[in-house]
Amino acid sequence: MEVWHIWLIAALVFFVIEIFTTGIAVICFSFGALASMIVSLCGGNLTWQVVFFALVTLLAFVFLRPLLLKFFYKKKDEVKTNVDALIGRKGFVSEPIDPATGGGRVKVDGDDWKAVSVDNSPIEKGAQVEILKLDSVIVTVKRVN
Repeated sequence: MEVWHIWLIAALVFFVIEIFTTGIAVICFSFGALASMIVSLCGGNLTWQVVFFALVTLLAFVFLRPLLLKFFYKKKDEVKTNVDALIGRKGFVSEPIDPATGGGRVKVDGDDWKAVSVDNSPIEKGAQVEILKLDSVIVTVKRVN
């Protein structure tokens, strides 16, 4: 078995390992092994093969990996779930929001939440509001005109 066979087997092993991992990192070693295989086929000694392995692997980590990460892990519109989905939603005041008494409730999609206004202004019952933030079980709202 010649040395270039070993580099080819190493490249294939790294490639197979990359298939079962998610970091797009082991593939860089595969590129380094392929470069070393080419150096071996061109008659380079083991020292040059190891140098090319290290150099091409490093270059792949620095330049190729970020490109592959951008390509394979494109950010899609993130779907908000649970309470994070409330932010930006609109609801109706079911109990008047009064900063003086600390009372006030908002109904959003059938759920009733304790509410405070963002600018500490009173909001009457039935007014439409938008949820700006959520702090534990209290929503901060602003009036929608």
